[in-house]
Amino acid sequence: MTKVALLGAGGKMGVRLATNLARTDFQVAHVEIGEAGRARLKAEVGVDCIDQDKALDGADVVILAVPDTVIRNVAAAVVPGLAPGTMVVILDAAAPFAGHLPDRADITYFVTHPCHPPIFNDEDTPEGRADHFGGVAAKQGVVNALMQGPREHYELGDRIARAIYAPVARSYEVTVKQMAMLEPGLSETVCASLLVVMREAMDEVVARSGVSKECARDFLLGHMNILGAVIFEERQGQFSDACNKAIEFGIPMLMRDDWKKVLEWDEVAASIRRIT
Repeated sequence: MTKVALLGAGGKMGVRLATNLARTDFQVAHVEIGEAGRARLKAEVGVDCIDQDKALDGADVVILAVPDTVIRNVAAAVVPGLAPGTMVVILDAAAPFAGHLPDRADITYFVTHPCHPPIFNDEDTPEGRADHFGGVAAKQGVVNALMQGPREHYELGDRIARAIYAPVARSYEVTVKQMAMLEPGLSETVCASLLVVMREAMDEVVARSGVSKECARDFLLGHMNILGAVIFEERQGQFSDACNKAIEFGIPMLMRDDWKKVLEWDEVAASIRRIT
């Protein structure tokens, strides 16, 4: 049986992972330093935490379910004492990309991150349709990077990823650098920023026109659905001449000519330094 030590088990992400791991045949040792987190884990998952040294003793896999800002310190305290061949799982590319993991050649570093359930999906249950984050009822993809370690460890890392993010429809193998381009580059710097702009535009339309917030929201989200379906090739379709003309004149008004610089590696690295 594979022993998994889950550090940060009582945190927001840790409880999600602990819940899914409880449904597997992994032997899980839960570690949480905060009293509130320990109580949350007991109430929501029904498990108790144990001493960190005991949890790490004999662990095949150590999952660091802790914030990016503390990965460096936690890894520095934990990794030196691990047995050779132990797999350390990190849930985001930021800290590994920034070089915050201890240099130890006989340890496997595996990075995994959820894609989250897509806007266009085939969920047919209320629970699935309501699971926007993933890891509960809606199927999602995951991205994995075997940062270092023997090739045969990828299969174990993928099993861990599919367990903690279940239900998983697809998994994609990438490098840590590619994962950093996906997040924060694509998902946060670009996507989250533009979605915030769209929300601000909706509020501005409400303020300027006098239409209700409910009306503007329905109108915007409905158009996001059909426009997105065509743009991302979910369905075949063509925009009207009027829509194409609005796009032609709208993009220069909204976007700087050099906006794609945010996806240059130096800019992605700078963003990760700020995050970590």
